[in-house]
Amino acid sequence: MSHQLVIDLSRDAILTALMVAAPLLLIALGVGLVVSIIQSVTQIQEQSLAFVPKLVLVGGAFIVGLPWLLQLLMRFTVTLIRGIPAMVA
Repeated sequence: MSHQLVIDLSRDAILTALMVAAPLLLIALGVGLVVSIIQSVTQIQEQSLAFVPKLVLVGGAFIVGLPWLLQLLMRFTVTLIRGIPAMVA
């Protein structure tokens, strides 16, 4: 196994992980920001107030984006498994 192959596999794994996690994290970030602004304007400083909207929207985004996420992960896994003979040689 060459150094270049290890670097390519690592890069592909990191990019796949980022593509899977980024949409959900960005939604959670956006919802948290909006709820924080609303809390600042209304001076309601309840810590648990941001939890429910984040849970609902991230859960909904996960359900809506699940086919795309699974397709992405399956493509990476199939590519990885098909590349095993090249890794051994």
